[in-house]
Amino acid sequence: MRNYLDSVVVSVERIDDLPKDFYLSNNYPNPFNPSTRINYSLSKSVNVSLKVYDVLGREVRTLVQGAQNPGSYTVIFDASDLSSGIYFYRLEAGNFSETKQMLLMK
Repeated sequence: MRNYLDSVVVSVERIDDLPKDFYLSNNYPNPFNPSTRINYSLSKSVNVSLKVYDVLGREVRTLVQGAQNPGSYTVIFDASDLSSGIYFYRLEAGNFSETKQMLLMK
């Protein structure tokens, strides 16, 4: 009787698909109602903060807070409890920080 594992061919190839830089993408869709996706990439392990602010600079939501490993991430922002308007989202990761705007239309 032949062992099943003897007939399995396995090939392992290293793929260097970890991000080389920190990156915050535009949310999609934009404008949105009531939810949108925010994608970002980390090139190394760092403490990450992703927050949403209103036009007056008041924090309305913390989406991510804490240490994360290198890689690409997606966060769904549900704004069903917020009013229509312009909002800003800010990613802070180590020495990297970037802010982008989004439009909620109800």
